[in-house]
Amino acid sequence: MQHPIRTLFAGAAFATAALTSMIAYAHGNVTPQAVDTTGLPSVGDKWLDQNPYRGNKLALKIGSSAYNQNCARCHGLEAITGGIAPDLRKLDRDCFDIKNDKKKQACYKETDNYFLTSIRHGKVRNGAVYMPPFEGVFNQEAMWAIKTYLEDRREVK
Repeated sequence: MQHPIRTLFAGAAFATAALTSMIAYAHGNVTPQAVDTTGLPSVGDKWLDQNPYRGNKLALKIGSSAYNQNCARCHGLEAITGGIAPDLRKLDRDCFDIKNDKKKQACYKETDNYFLTSIRHGKVRNGAVYMPPFEGVFNQEAMWAIKTYLEDRREVK
């Protein structure tokens, strides 16, 4: 007969392993969905360092669809994080309180550049892929449309 404490620990270990495996595989194999950017002005082949679609209503619509089909699995529906990945509504929160307009614009430009680098190249830490790279999957217009959507969803303090 097994000792009750040993049985309890074995059960707890099994439950922890089962829960961990469910969390690790919750997203399964995810295939990115195509983003139709028809109607958006072309930004050309050179990668921009600032969002060209800020305030563009069509980019907002395209970005909303693209985000919710491709990013929401990790970053949360309607950009409200579910705790798995960073809350992208807060991406440029450090820029809000800057009083000097020139410095504020530089802050937004730096944040735009960080966003584009992240979406293009993904996020890898210690060999583990936290976010896949989307360069070659999305065009630059789609990436900036997603950023436009996130700016519209931004949570102001």
